Amino acid sequence: MSTLLKVVDLKKYFPVRGGMFHRVVAHVKAVDGVSFELEKGRTLGLVGESGCGKSTLGRAVLRLHEPTSGQIILNGDDLMKLDREALTAHRRQMQIIFQDPYASLSPRRTIAQTIQEPLDVHKIGTPREREKKVEELLDVVGLRKQVLSRYPHEFSGGQRQRIGIARSLALNPNFIVADEPVSALDVSVQSQVLNLIARLQREHGISFLFISHDLAVIQHVSDDVGVMYLGRLVELASAEDLYREPRHPYTKALMSAIPVPDPKKKSKRIILGGDVPSPMDPPPGCPFHTRCPDAMPHCKKAVPPRVNVGTEDRPHFVDCHLFTEEAAT
Repeated sequence: MSTLLKVVDLKKYFPVRGGMFHRVVAHVKAVDGVSFELEKGRTLGLVGESGCGKSTLGRAVLRLHEPTSGQIILNGDDLMKLDREALTAHRRQMQIIFQDPYASLSPRRTIAQTIQEPLDVHKIGTPREREKKVEELLDVVGLRKQVLSRYPHEFSGGQRQRIGIARSLALNPNFIVADEPVSALDVSVQSQVLNLIARLQREHGISFLFISHDLAVIQHVSDDVGVMYLGRLVELASAEDLYREPRHPYTKALMSAIPVPDPKKKSKRIILGGDVPSPMDPPPGCPFHTRCPDAMPHCKKAVPPRVNVGTEDRPHFVDCHLFTEEAAT
């Protein structure tokens, strides 16, 4: 498979202003040096605690949040080097499914106007061709064309999310950021939307960056999984390897929180002490060392490098000093 998206050392810092002259006094390091690759037709799941920077990373990759530094290479083009006009043309390749289906649709626009808007912005086809495309998109997501004149408040949460998915497909993208697309939905509706996303990927070969805090959802939809903590990607591997044998202490703690369906079976829960440090003032060294049960003195001094604890053909990357030479000495 070929690489569709390559992200290198991506950072997004938000300035914090204060004082009489409203000067920048600090920065919130929401995304702090993230690197990963996404192959065509595959799904990279992104998981972590609330506030770890998952959604910010997804929006930064699309340049909805302007990154502070780094590289975003999509289909061989570095999006960071594109001006506004060139970036607008590239937006046809990349879209987003927003988290909240209640807030992401304009209450003043009909469903037809909402789905057709990307086609209007990019001036694709004649008015009649656009109308036909909208009808086709509704059919793809399992809705009837009779609903085109209705407004968002007339639909359930699952139906609204289907409309949002139809809008994201309007320009035939090859890359979609799905930002917690099922977190606001009932469990019964979640499975319908997840199955729809899986079917669209099989039929159209779309690559997804799927963001969620739900480990079960991530396992269900992802080919590869990245674990984020305090703006950093601390573990990255195939979904099969990560769930079978998590290596980073933070990942192990997350996995231990997954409910076991058998009430007679007891699972060993790893309880992390302390609070998540502020991204405005992250600790020196490894960002997880303040809560890590396996922390060593070296963890407080140096940021851990990325180590491949898998094989060359089946890599399993971990940012942890437990797997470096310092741990052995």
